[in-house]
Amino acid sequence: MKRKNSKSPSLKRTRATKGVGKTFLIVCEGKNTEPNYFNHFRKPTIKAKGTGCNTISLVGEAEKYSKQEDYDEVWCVFDKDDFSHKDFNQAITIAKTKSFKVAYSNESFEYWFVLHFEDHQGGAMSRRHYNAKINGYINPLGVFYDGNGDKKVSKEFFNLLKDRVQDAIGRAKRNYQIHEDNGTTPANSNSSTTVYQLVEEILKY
Repeated sequence: MKRKNSKSPSLKRTRATKGVGKTFLIVCEGKNTEPNYFNHFRKPTIKAKGTGCNTISLVGEAEKYSKQEDYDEVWCVFDKDDFSHKDFNQAITIAKTKSFKVAYSNESFEYWFVLHFEDHQGGAMSRRHYNAKINGYINPLGVFYDGNGDKKVSKEFFNLLKDRVQDAIGRAKRNYQIHEDNGTTPANSNSSTTVYQLVEEILKY
């Protein structure tokens, strides 16, 4: 999802209620797409709230929320988008020093959606192409995703994603490992996403 640095992006705090033996705090940079997506998971239940302005301040918000209640895992969800390589990599480093986990996407969260339908090999793909790619797959199935508008994930769209989530996990994991093996920094790992790591954890409960 495209964002200009001149605007303050919204930040969503997503709070998961207790699952079987584990609680999650998920703090999302995006206003609609990410919270809508995670809210569709029933175990754990996700609730959204809050605002922020960039990748690094998002980590600060996560730290603030994490002190309000006890959570087994704290996750920060954000995108590379137009942020500098330095800020993006630094946000990941800061989060990890606080024992937070990071579900990042380069270039944006919608790349995770693409991987549900396409075996993309991890080479560079501009986020400008995500919306057309996604709709190219889901429109023939009677579903639409407004990636240039409200960016909300409908129940129908989520169901299509759910049916293909193991494919997406496998593809994202493979691409991530390639970048890791090559010593590529997250900011230079276009295209990649670690959202699969968070989804794998959610699916355990």
